[in-house]
Amino acid sequence: MLGNDCGNAGHCFGRTDCSTLSNSLARPVPFAAVTAYLKRLVSSLAAYQVADVVSKFIAVLLLPVYTRYIDPAGYGVVELLANGVIFISIIVRFGMIESFLRFYFTDDDQARRDALARRAIIFLLITTTIASAALAAAAAPLSRIVLSYRDPTTFRVAVLGLWAFTNLELAYGLLRVDERLRLYAVASLSNVLITIAASVVLVVGLHDGARGLLLGNYAASTLVLFALWFKLRHRLRTRRGAAERWAVLLRFGLPTVPAEASVYALSLIDRYYIYHDRSHSLAGLYSIAIKLAGAVAFIVRAFQYAWPPLAYSITDDAQAGRLYGLVTTYYLLVSGLVVAGLTLLGRWVLRLLAAPSFFGAYRALPWVALGWALYGLWVVFLVIAGRAQVTTRNFPASLAGLAANVVLLLVLVPPLGLAGAGIALCGAYVAMLTVMHLLTRRLFAVAFEWLRLAQLVVVVGGLAAAGDLVLPTHGAVGLLSRMAVLAAIVPALLATGFAHRAERDQARELLARARKSYPRPARNKS
Repeated sequence: MLGNDCGNAGHCFGRTDCSTLSNSLARPVPFAAVTAYLKRLVSSLAAYQVADVVSKFIAVLLLPVYTRYIDPAGYGVVELLANGVIFISIIVRFGMIESFLRFYFTDDDQARRDALARRAIIFLLITTTIASAALAAAAAPLSRIVLSYRDPTTFRVAVLGLWAFTNLELAYGLLRVDERLRLYAVASLSNVLITIAASVVLVVGLHDGARGLLLGNYAASTLVLFALWFKLRHRLRTRRGAAERWAVLLRFGLPTVPAEASVYALSLIDRYYIYHDRSHSLAGLYSIAIKLAGAVAFIVRAFQYAWPPLAYSITDDAQAGRLYGLVTTYYLLVSGLVVAGLTLLGRWVLRLLAAPSFFGAYRALPWVALGWALYGLWVVFLVIAGRAQVTTRNFPASLAGLAANVVLLLVLVPPLGLAGAGIALCGAYVAMLTVMHLLTRRLFAVAFEWLRLAQLVVVVGGLAAAGDLVLPTHGAVGLLSRMAVLAAIVPALLATGFAHRAERDQARELLARARKSYPRPARNKS
Protein backbone atom coordinates (compact mmCIF):
# COMPACT_ATOMS: atom_id res chain seq x y z
CA MET A 1 0.00 0.00 0.00
CA LEU A 2 1.19 3.52 -0.68
CA GLY A 3 2.31 5.97 1.97
CA ASN A 4 -0.28 7.25 4.43
CA ASP A 5 0.99 10.84 4.52
CA CYS A 6 -1.04 12.56 1.83
CA GLY A 7 0.68 15.92 2.14
CA ASN A 8 -1.77 18.61 0.99
CA ALA A 9 -5.28 17.72 2.07
CA GLY A 10 -6.72 20.17 -0.38
CA HIS A 11 -5.79 17.90 -3.24
CA CYS A 12 -7.84 14.94 -2.09
CA PHE A 13 -10.86 13.89 -4.09
CA GLY A 14 -14.39 14.56 -2.90
CA ARG A 15 -15.11 15.55 0.70
CA THR A 16 -12.71 13.16 2.43
CA ASP A 17 -9.50 14.60 3.81
CA CYS A 18 -6.23 12.72 3.55
CA SER A 19 -6.12 11.36 7.09
CA THR A 20 -9.66 10.02 6.75
CA LEU A 21 -8.72 8.47 3.41
CA SER A 22 -5.73 6.67 4.87
CA ASN A 23 -7.73 5.39 7.84
CA SER A 24 -10.63 4.24 5.67
CA LEU A 25 -8.29 2.48 3.29
CA ALA A 26 -6.77 0.62 6.21
CA ARG A 27 -10.20 -0.78 7.10
CA PRO A 28 -11.18 -3.90 5.17
CA VAL A 29 -13.61 -3.41 2.32
CA PRO A 30 -16.04 -6.26 1.60
CA PHE A 31 -14.87 -8.25 -1.38
CA ALA A 32 -18.46 -8.39 -2.64
CA ALA A 33 -18.53 -4.59 -2.97
CA VAL A 34 -15.34 -4.59 -5.00
CA THR A 35 -16.65 -7.50 -7.07
CA ALA A 36 -19.71 -5.48 -8.07
CA TYR A 37 -17.47 -2.78 -9.54
CA LEU A 38 -15.34 -5.41 -11.27
CA LYS A 39 -18.45 -6.86 -12.92
CA ARG A 40 -19.29 -3.40 -14.27
CA LEU A 41 -15.76 -3.04 -15.55
CA VAL A 42 -15.83 -6.44 -17.25
CA SER A 43 -19.18 -5.76 -18.93
CA SER A 44 -17.85 -2.44 -20.21
CA LEU A 45 -14.64 -4.05 -21.42
CA ALA A 46 -16.65 -6.65 -23.32
CA ALA A 47 -18.52 -3.96 -25.22
CA TYR A 48 -15.37 -1.98 -25.92
CA GLN A 49 -13.49 -5.06 -27.07
CA VAL A 50 -16.06 -6.31 -29.58
CA ALA A 51 -14.90 -4.02 -32.36
CA ASP A 52 -11.23 -4.45 -31.54
CA VAL A 53 -11.52 -8.24 -31.48
CA VAL A 54 -13.24 -8.27 -34.86
CA SER A 55 -10.81 -5.66 -36.20
CA LYS A 56 -7.72 -7.56 -35.09
CA PHE A 57 -9.11 -10.89 -36.30
CA ILE A 58 -9.94 -9.61 -39.79
CA ALA A 59 -6.73 -7.56 -39.94
CA VAL A 60 -4.78 -10.73 -39.18
CA LEU A 61 -6.62 -12.56 -41.95
CA LEU A 62 -5.87 -9.72 -44.38
CA LEU A 63 -2.25 -9.23 -43.34
CA PRO A 64 -0.92 -11.77 -45.88
CA VAL A 65 -2.80 -9.81 -48.55
CA TYR A 66 -1.73 -6.33 -47.45
CA THR A 67 1.92 -7.30 -47.05
CA ARG A 68 1.94 -8.35 -50.70
CA TYR A 69 0.35 -5.12 -51.95
CA ILE A 70 2.19 -2.72 -49.63
CA ASP A 71 5.95 -3.01 -49.21
CA PRO A 72 7.72 -2.40 -45.86
CA ALA A 73 8.47 1.22 -46.84
CA GLY A 74 4.74 1.82 -47.45
CA TYR A 75 3.88 0.44 -44.04
CA GLY A 76 6.45 2.81 -42.59
CA VAL A 77 4.57 5.75 -44.16
CA VAL A 78 1.21 4.52 -42.81
CA GLU A 79 2.53 4.11 -39.29
CA LEU A 80 4.30 7.47 -39.28
CA LEU A 81 1.26 9.44 -40.47
CA ALA A 82 -1.28 7.54 -38.35
CA ASN A 83 0.68 8.19 -35.19
CA GLY A 84 1.21 11.80 -36.21
CA VAL A 85 -2.56 12.18 -36.46
CA ILE A 86 -3.03 11.00 -32.87
CA PHE A 87 -0.20 13.22 -31.63
CA ILE A 88 -1.65 16.38 -33.20
CA SER A 89 -5.12 15.36 -32.00
CA ILE A 90 -3.88 15.41 -28.41
CA ILE A 91 -2.72 19.00 -28.89
CA VAL A 92 -5.73 20.47 -30.71
CA ARG A 93 -8.31 19.14 -28.25
CA PHE A 94 -6.70 21.11 -25.37
CA GLY A 95 -7.62 18.44 -22.83
CA MET A 96 -11.35 18.93 -23.47
CA ILE A 97 -12.13 15.20 -23.68
CA GLU A 98 -10.35 14.63 -20.38
CA SER A 99 -12.29 17.49 -18.77
CA PHE A 100 -15.56 16.14 -20.13
CA LEU A 101 -14.93 12.69 -18.64
CA ARG A 102 -13.86 14.17 -15.31
CA PHE A 103 -16.71 16.68 -14.79
CA TYR A 104 -19.52 14.55 -16.19
CA PHE A 105 -19.91 12.79 -12.83
CA THR A 106 -19.82 15.90 -10.63
CA ASP A 107 -23.57 16.46 -11.06
CA ASP A 108 -26.49 14.06 -11.50
CA ASP A 109 -28.59 16.69 -13.30
CA GLN A 110 -29.10 15.46 -16.88
CA ALA A 111 -29.60 18.97 -18.27
CA ARG A 112 -26.18 20.03 -16.99
CA ARG A 113 -24.62 16.88 -18.41
CA ASP A 114 -26.18 17.57 -21.81
CA ALA A 115 -24.91 21.15 -21.70
CA LEU A 116 -21.42 19.89 -20.88
CA ALA A 117 -21.50 17.46 -23.80
CA ARG A 118 -22.73 20.18 -26.19
CA ARG A 119 -20.04 22.61 -25.04
CA ALA A 120 -17.27 20.04 -25.44
CA ILE A 121 -18.42 18.98 -28.92
CA ILE A 122 -18.66 22.57 -30.19
CA PHE A 123 -15.22 23.34 -28.80
CA LEU A 124 -13.59 20.38 -30.55
CA LEU A 125 -15.44 21.05 -33.79
CA ILE A 126 -14.00 24.57 -33.89
CA THR A 127 -10.43 23.69 -32.93
CA THR A 128 -10.13 20.66 -35.22
CA THR A 129 -11.60 22.51 -38.21
CA ILE A 130 -9.17 25.42 -37.82
CA ALA A 131 -6.17 23.12 -37.36
CA SER A 132 -7.16 20.85 -40.25
CA ALA A 133 -7.66 23.77 -42.64
CA ALA A 134 -4.22 25.16 -41.78
CA LEU A 135 -2.49 21.80 -42.20
CA ALA A 136 -4.27 21.05 -45.49
CA ALA A 137 -3.21 24.42 -46.90
CA ALA A 138 0.45 23.66 -46.09
CA ALA A 139 0.31 20.01 -47.13
CA ALA A 140 3.03 20.20 -49.80
CA PRO A 141 5.91 21.54 -47.67
CA LEU A 142 4.81 19.62 -44.58
CA SER A 143 4.71 16.31 -46.46
CA ARG A 144 8.32 16.87 -47.54
CA ILE A 145 9.35 17.45 -43.93
CA VAL A 146 7.46 14.47 -42.52
CA LEU A 147 7.92 11.93 -45.34
CA SER A 148 11.18 13.17 -46.92
CA TYR A 149 9.36 13.52 -50.26
CA ARG A 150 6.48 15.62 -51.62
CA ASP A 151 3.07 13.93 -51.37
CA PRO A 152 0.37 16.48 -50.45
CA THR A 153 -2.51 14.13 -51.31
CA THR A 154 -1.49 11.47 -48.81
CA PHE A 155 -0.80 14.17 -46.23
CA ARG A 156 -4.29 15.64 -46.71
CA VAL A 157 -5.78 12.18 -46.15
CA ALA A 158 -4.02 12.20 -42.79
CA VAL A 159 -5.46 15.68 -42.11
CA LEU A 160 -8.97 14.26 -42.69
CA GLY A 161 -8.04 11.62 -40.15
CA LEU A 162 -7.08 14.29 -37.62
CA TRP A 163 -10.50 15.96 -37.89
CA ALA A 164 -12.54 12.75 -37.85
CA PHE A 165 -10.52 10.90 -35.21
CA THR A 166 -10.57 13.75 -32.66
CA ASN A 167 -14.30 14.42 -32.91
CA LEU A 168 -15.13 10.71 -32.95
CA GLU A 169 -13.16 10.17 -29.73
CA LEU A 170 -15.45 12.63 -27.93
CA ALA A 171 -18.57 11.02 -29.41
CA TYR A 172 -17.35 7.65 -28.16
CA GLY A 173 -16.60 9.28 -24.80
CA LEU A 174 -20.22 10.39 -24.47
CA LEU A 175 -21.37 6.80 -25.06
CA ARG A 176 -18.89 5.52 -22.49
CA VAL A 177 -19.94 7.83 -19.64
CA ASP A 178 -23.58 6.93 -20.30
CA GLU A 179 -22.54 3.24 -20.44
CA ARG A 180 -24.50 2.84 -23.68
CA LEU A 181 -22.56 -0.30 -24.39
CA ARG A 182 -24.73 -1.63 -27.20
CA LEU A 183 -24.63 1.58 -29.22
CA TYR A 184 -20.89 1.86 -28.65
CA ALA A 185 -20.37 -1.69 -29.86
CA VAL A 186 -22.55 -1.13 -32.96
CA ALA A 187 -20.80 2.14 -33.85
CA SER A 188 -17.27 0.87 -33.35
CA LEU A 189 -18.00 -2.41 -35.11
CA SER A 190 -19.52 -0.53 -38.05
CA ASN A 191 -16.39 1.60 -38.18
CA VAL A 192 -14.24 -1.52 -38.37
CA LEU A 193 -16.30 -3.21 -41.10
CA ILE A 194 -16.50 -0.10 -43.28
CA THR A 195 -12.77 0.48 -42.83
CA ILE A 196 -11.89 -3.04 -43.90
CA ALA A 197 -14.21 -3.03 -46.92
CA ALA A 198 -12.92 0.35 -48.11
CA SER A 199 -9.29 -0.59 -47.50
CA VAL A 200 -9.59 -3.83 -49.51
CA VAL A 201 -11.13 -1.95 -52.43
CA LEU A 202 -8.52 0.81 -52.35
CA VAL A 203 -5.42 -1.29 -51.64
CA VAL A 204 -6.17 -4.51 -53.51
CA GLY A 205 -8.68 -3.39 -56.13
CA LEU A 206 -7.34 0.06 -57.01
CA HIS A 207 -3.68 -0.56 -56.01
CA ASP A 208 -3.59 2.67 -54.01
CA GLY A 209 -1.04 1.31 -51.52
CA ALA A 210 -0.36 3.16 -48.28
CA ARG A 211 -2.64 6.05 -49.27
CA GLY A 212 -5.55 3.67 -49.77
CA LEU A 213 -5.02 2.10 -46.37
CA LEU A 214 -5.13 5.52 -44.71
CA LEU A 215 -8.13 6.73 -46.71
CA GLY A 216 -10.16 3.61 -45.97
CA ASN A 217 -9.58 4.11 -42.26
CA TYR A 218 -10.34 7.83 -42.02
CA ALA A 219 -13.27 7.87 -44.43
CA ALA A 220 -14.99 5.20 -42.34
CA SER A 221 -14.38 7.22 -39.15
CA THR A 222 -15.95 10.27 -40.78
CA LEU A 223 -19.10 8.36 -41.73
CA VAL A 224 -19.50 6.88 -38.24
CA LEU A 225 -18.95 10.31 -36.67
CA PHE A 226 -21.81 11.84 -38.68
CA ALA A 227 -24.05 8.89 -37.82
CA LEU A 228 -23.37 9.29 -34.08
CA TRP A 229 -23.99 13.03 -34.19
CA PHE A 230 -27.36 12.32 -35.80
CA LYS A 231 -28.15 9.62 -33.22
CA LEU A 232 -27.28 11.92 -30.30
CA ARG A 233 -28.93 15.05 -31.75
CA HIS A 234 -31.68 15.14 -29.10
CA ARG A 235 -29.05 15.58 -26.38
CA LEU A 236 -26.98 18.13 -28.25
CA ARG A 237 -29.63 20.54 -29.45
CA THR A 238 -31.25 21.27 -26.06
CA ARG A 239 -30.39 24.62 -24.46
CA ARG A 240 -31.44 23.73 -20.91
CA GLY A 241 -28.85 23.56 -18.19
CA ALA A 242 -25.52 25.30 -17.62
CA ALA A 243 -22.20 23.53 -17.95
CA GLU A 244 -18.96 24.35 -16.18
CA ARG A 245 -17.31 27.52 -17.43
CA TRP A 246 -14.59 27.35 -20.06
CA ALA A 247 -12.04 28.44 -17.47
CA VAL A 248 -12.91 25.49 -15.22
CA LEU A 249 -12.76 22.95 -18.05
CA LEU A 250 -9.51 24.28 -19.46
CA ARG A 251 -7.93 24.61 -16.02
CA PHE A 252 -8.37 20.87 -15.58
CA GLY A 253 -7.75 19.82 -19.18
CA LEU A 254 -4.83 21.97 -20.33
CA PRO A 255 -2.31 20.54 -17.83
CA THR A 256 -3.01 17.09 -19.26
CA VAL A 257 -1.97 18.13 -22.79
CA PRO A 258 1.82 18.38 -22.37
CA ALA A 259 1.80 15.18 -20.34
CA GLU A 260 -0.33 13.22 -22.81
CA ALA A 261 1.57 14.64 -25.79
CA SER A 262 4.86 13.67 -24.18
CA VAL A 263 3.56 10.16 -23.51
CA TYR A 264 2.33 9.71 -27.05
CA ALA A 265 5.56 11.14 -28.41
CA LEU A 266 7.05 7.85 -27.22
CA SER A 267 4.98 6.17 -29.96
CA LEU A 268 6.14 8.69 -32.55
CA ILE A 269 9.81 9.38 -31.88
CA ASP A 270 10.96 5.80 -32.39
CA ARG A 271 9.11 5.52 -35.72
CA TYR A 272 10.35 8.92 -36.89
CA TYR A 273 13.91 8.09 -35.86
CA ILE A 274 13.92 4.70 -37.60
CA TYR A 275 12.17 6.10 -40.68
CA HIS A 276 14.59 9.00 -41.21
CA ASP A 277 17.84 7.82 -39.61
CA ARG A 278 17.73 4.14 -40.61
CA SER A 279 15.43 3.27 -43.53
CA HIS A 280 11.81 3.39 -44.61
CA SER A 281 11.79 -0.41 -44.89
CA LEU A 282 13.05 -0.91 -41.35
CA ALA A 283 10.31 1.43 -40.16
CA GLY A 284 7.85 -0.80 -42.00
CA LEU A 285 9.11 -3.88 -40.15
CA TYR A 286 8.69 -2.02 -36.89
CA SER A 287 5.14 -1.15 -37.96
CA ILE A 288 4.32 -4.83 -38.52
CA ALA A 289 5.62 -5.63 -35.03
CA ILE A 290 3.30 -2.94 -33.68
CA LYS A 291 0.37 -4.34 -35.64
CA LEU A 292 0.94 -7.87 -34.34
CA ALA A 293 1.26 -6.50 -30.82
CA GLY A 294 -2.35 -5.46 -31.30
CA ALA A 295 -3.37 -8.43 -29.14
CA VAL A 296 -2.06 -6.39 -26.20
CA ALA A 297 -3.10 -3.05 -27.70
CA PHE A 298 -6.79 -3.90 -27.86
CA ILE A 299 -6.74 -4.90 -24.16
CA VAL A 300 -5.10 -1.59 -23.33
CA ARG A 301 -7.52 0.46 -25.43
CA ALA A 302 -10.55 -1.27 -23.94
CA PHE A 303 -9.13 -0.71 -20.46
CA GLN A 304 -8.38 2.93 -21.30
CA TYR A 305 -11.98 3.47 -22.41
CA ALA A 306 -13.75 1.51 -19.66
CA TRP A 307 -11.64 2.31 -16.63
CA PRO A 308 -11.79 6.13 -16.16
CA PRO A 309 -15.62 6.46 -16.17
CA LEU A 310 -15.94 3.60 -13.67
CA ALA A 311 -13.02 4.78 -11.51
CA TYR A 312 -14.38 8.34 -11.24
CA SER A 313 -17.91 7.13 -10.49
CA ILE A 314 -16.82 5.49 -7.19
CA THR A 315 -17.51 7.99 -4.41
CA ASP A 316 -16.25 5.87 -1.50
CA ASP A 317 -12.49 6.40 -1.19
CA ALA A 318 -11.88 3.12 0.64
CA GLN A 319 -13.55 1.11 -2.10
CA ALA A 320 -11.74 3.14 -4.75
CA GLY A 321 -8.31 2.54 -3.20
CA ARG A 322 -8.95 -1.19 -2.89
CA LEU A 323 -10.42 -1.48 -6.39
CA TYR A 324 -7.60 0.47 -8.06
CA GLY A 325 -5.03 -1.92 -6.60
CA LEU A 326 -7.01 -5.04 -7.49
CA VAL A 327 -7.69 -3.88 -11.05
CA THR A 328 -3.98 -3.17 -11.51
CA THR A 329 -3.17 -6.76 -10.55
CA TYR A 330 -5.80 -8.26 -12.84
CA TYR A 331 -4.80 -6.03 -15.73
CA LEU A 332 -1.15 -7.00 -15.41
CA LEU A 333 -2.12 -10.69 -15.23
CA VAL A 334 -4.13 -10.60 -18.47
CA SER A 335 -1.76 -8.38 -20.44
CA GLY A 336 1.27 -10.27 -19.13
CA LEU A 337 -0.06 -13.58 -20.44
CA VAL A 338 -0.58 -12.07 -23.89
CA VAL A 339 2.93 -10.56 -23.90
CA ALA A 340 4.34 -13.96 -22.92
CA GLY A 341 2.47 -15.60 -25.78
CA LEU A 342 3.84 -13.14 -28.34
CA THR A 343 7.35 -13.53 -26.90
CA LEU A 344 7.29 -17.31 -27.20
CA LEU A 345 5.34 -17.71 -30.45
CA GLY A 346 6.04 -14.45 -32.32
CA ARG A 347 8.23 -16.07 -34.99
CA TRP A 348 5.53 -18.56 -35.94
CA VAL A 349 2.92 -15.81 -36.04
CA LEU A 350 5.03 -13.83 -38.50
CA ARG A 351 5.74 -16.87 -40.69
CA LEU A 352 2.02 -17.57 -40.86
CA LEU A 353 0.65 -14.08 -41.37
CA ALA A 354 3.19 -11.90 -43.17
CA ALA A 355 5.19 -12.04 -46.36
CA PRO A 356 8.76 -13.34 -45.88
CA SER A 357 10.20 -9.83 -46.28
CA PHE A 358 8.56 -8.86 -42.98
CA PHE A 359 9.96 -11.71 -40.86
CA GLY A 360 12.61 -9.50 -39.24
CA ALA A 361 9.85 -7.80 -37.25
CA TYR A 362 10.03 -10.62 -34.68
CA ARG A 363 13.02 -8.91 -33.04
CA ALA A 364 10.87 -5.99 -31.87
CA LEU A 365 7.60 -7.85 -31.25
CA PRO A 366 8.07 -8.90 -27.58
CA TRP A 367 9.34 -5.46 -26.57
CA VAL A 368 6.61 -3.53 -28.36
CA ALA A 369 3.99 -5.79 -26.76
CA LEU A 370 5.53 -5.17 -23.33
CA GLY A 371 5.52 -1.44 -24.03
CA TRP A 372 1.78 -1.55 -24.72
CA ALA A 373 1.22 -3.41 -21.45
CA LEU A 374 3.21 -0.80 -19.51
CA TYR A 375 1.13 1.95 -21.10
CA GLY A 376 -1.96 0.37 -19.53
CA LEU A 377 -0.37 0.84 -16.10
CA TRP A 378 0.10 4.52 -16.96
CA VAL A 379 -3.70 4.76 -17.43
CA VAL A 380 -4.10 3.68 -13.79
CA PHE A 381 -1.84 6.50 -12.59
CA LEU A 382 -3.62 9.04 -14.77
CA VAL A 383 -6.87 8.23 -12.98
CA ILE A 384 -5.14 8.53 -9.59
CA ALA A 385 -3.86 12.00 -10.53
CA GLY A 386 -7.27 12.96 -11.92
CA ARG A 387 -9.05 11.81 -8.78
CA ALA A 388 -6.67 13.85 -6.64
CA GLN A 389 -7.11 16.80 -9.07
CA VAL A 390 -3.35 17.18 -9.60
CA THR A 391 -3.07 16.66 -13.34
CA THR A 392 -0.08 19.01 -13.34
CA ARG A 393 1.91 16.09 -11.90
CA ASN A 394 1.49 14.18 -15.18
CA PHE A 395 3.90 16.30 -17.18
CA PRO A 396 7.11 15.82 -15.14
CA ALA A 397 6.59 12.06 -15.26
CA SER A 398 5.89 11.98 -18.99
CA LEU A 399 8.83 14.30 -19.66
CA ALA A 400 11.12 11.92 -17.77
CA GLY A 401 9.89 9.06 -19.94
CA LEU A 402 10.38 11.07 -23.13
CA ALA A 403 13.94 11.99 -22.16
CA ALA A 404 14.71 8.37 -21.31
CA ASN A 405 13.29 7.25 -24.66
CA VAL A 406 15.47 9.64 -26.67
CA VAL A 407 18.64 8.63 -24.81
CA LEU A 408 17.90 4.91 -25.04
CA LEU A 409 17.07 5.14 -28.76
CA LEU A 410 20.41 6.78 -29.52
CA VAL A 411 22.26 4.22 -27.40
CA LEU A 412 20.42 0.98 -28.26
CA VAL A 413 19.21 1.21 -31.86
CA PRO A 414 22.66 1.35 -33.55
CA PRO A 415 23.85 -1.95 -32.02
CA LEU A 416 20.50 -3.75 -31.60
CA GLY A 417 18.32 -2.41 -34.43
CA LEU A 418 14.57 -2.98 -34.03
CA ALA A 419 14.99 -4.75 -30.69
CA GLY A 420 16.83 -1.68 -29.41
CA ALA A 421 13.89 0.53 -30.33
CA GLY A 422 11.49 -1.76 -28.46
CA ILE A 423 13.73 -1.92 -25.39
CA ALA A 424 14.02 1.88 -25.42
CA LEU A 425 10.22 2.14 -25.42
CA CYS A 426 9.93 -0.17 -22.41
CA GLY A 427 12.69 1.68 -20.56
CA ALA A 428 10.89 4.97 -21.15
CA TYR A 429 7.64 3.63 -19.68
CA VAL A 430 9.45 2.25 -16.64
CA ALA A 431 11.03 5.67 -16.00
CA MET A 432 7.69 7.40 -16.48
CA LEU A 433 5.78 5.07 -14.16
CA THR A 434 8.44 5.35 -11.47
CA VAL A 435 8.36 9.15 -11.45
CA MET A 436 4.55 9.23 -11.57
CA HIS A 437 4.33 6.90 -8.59
CA LEU A 438 6.71 9.06 -6.58
CA LEU A 439 4.70 12.19 -7.41
CA THR A 440 1.25 10.77 -6.59
CA ARG A 441 1.86 8.25 -3.79
CA ARG A 442 1.02 10.78 -1.04
CA LEU A 443 -2.00 12.32 -2.76
CA PHE A 444 -4.32 9.34 -2.98
CA ALA A 445 -3.49 6.07 -1.26
CA VAL A 446 -3.99 2.98 -3.41
CA ALA A 447 -3.66 -0.56 -2.04
CA PHE A 448 -1.33 -1.87 -4.73
CA GLU A 449 -0.69 -5.59 -4.24
CA TRP A 450 3.07 -5.36 -4.47
CA LEU A 451 3.72 -9.03 -3.64
CA ARG A 452 1.36 -10.31 -6.32
CA LEU A 453 2.72 -7.81 -8.83
CA ALA A 454 6.22 -9.11 -8.10
CA GLN A 455 4.95 -12.69 -8.55
CA LEU A 456 3.61 -11.80 -11.98
CA VAL A 457 6.90 -10.25 -13.07
CA VAL A 458 8.99 -13.17 -11.82
CA VAL A 459 6.77 -16.06 -12.95
CA VAL A 460 5.30 -14.74 -16.20
CA GLY A 461 8.35 -12.76 -17.28
CA GLY A 462 10.83 -15.39 -16.13
CA LEU A 463 9.18 -18.32 -17.92
CA ALA A 464 8.62 -16.33 -21.13
CA ALA A 465 12.21 -15.03 -21.24
CA ALA A 466 13.74 -18.42 -20.38
CA GLY A 467 11.63 -20.19 -22.98
CA ASP A 468 12.54 -17.72 -25.69
CA LEU A 469 16.26 -17.93 -24.95
CA VAL A 470 16.56 -21.70 -24.50
CA LEU A 471 13.97 -23.36 -26.75
CA PRO A 472 14.28 -23.91 -30.53
CA THR A 473 13.20 -21.03 -32.77
CA HIS A 474 11.74 -23.09 -35.61
CA GLY A 475 10.12 -26.43 -36.39
CA ALA A 476 7.46 -28.50 -34.64
CA VAL A 477 9.62 -29.18 -31.59
CA GLY A 478 10.18 -25.49 -31.03
CA LEU A 479 6.49 -24.66 -31.46
CA LEU A 480 5.21 -27.41 -29.15
CA SER A 481 7.79 -26.81 -26.43
CA ARG A 482 7.04 -23.08 -26.39
CA MET A 483 3.30 -23.72 -26.24
CA ALA A 484 3.94 -26.02 -23.27
CA VAL A 485 5.83 -23.25 -21.45
CA LEU A 486 3.00 -20.81 -22.14
CA ALA A 487 0.44 -23.30 -20.82
CA ALA A 488 2.51 -23.80 -17.65
CA ILE A 489 2.40 -20.13 -16.59
CA VAL A 490 -1.04 -20.16 -14.93
CA PRO A 491 -0.41 -23.40 -12.98
CA ALA A 492 2.93 -21.94 -11.87
CA LEU A 493 1.15 -18.85 -10.55
CA LEU A 494 -1.39 -20.95 -8.66
CA ALA A 495 1.37 -23.16 -7.25
CA THR A 496 3.15 -20.10 -5.85
CA GLY A 497 0.02 -18.92 -4.03
CA PHE A 498 -0.98 -16.11 -6.38
CA ALA A 499 -4.77 -16.35 -5.89
CA HIS A 500 -6.41 -14.88 -2.76
CA ARG A 501 -8.75 -17.01 -0.68
CA ALA A 502 -11.74 -14.83 -1.65
CA GLU A 503 -10.85 -15.28 -5.32
CA ARG A 504 -10.58 -19.05 -4.92
CA ASP A 505 -13.97 -19.14 -3.17
CA GLN A 506 -15.49 -17.04 -5.94
CA ALA A 507 -14.03 -19.36 -8.59
CA ARG A 508 -15.47 -22.42 -6.82
CA GLU A 509 -18.87 -20.71 -6.65
CA LEU A 510 -18.77 -19.96 -10.37
CA LEU A 511 -17.82 -23.56 -11.15
CA ALA A 512 -20.66 -24.82 -8.96
CA ARG A 513 -23.13 -22.58 -10.79
CA ALA A 514 -21.79 -23.81 -14.11
CA ARG A 515 -22.34 -27.43 -13.08
CA LYS A 516 -25.92 -26.67 -12.02
CA SER A 517 -26.59 -24.90 -15.31
CA TYR A 518 -25.35 -27.91 -17.29
CA PRO A 519 -26.44 -31.02 -15.37
CA ARG A 520 -25.21 -34.41 -16.44
CA PRO A 521 -27.66 -36.37 -18.61
CA ALA A 522 -29.57 -39.02 -16.72
CA ARG A 523 -28.39 -42.58 -17.22
CA ASN A 524 -30.67 -45.07 -18.90
CA LYS A 525 -31.44 -47.55 -16.08
CA SER A 526 -32.80 -50.08 -18.48
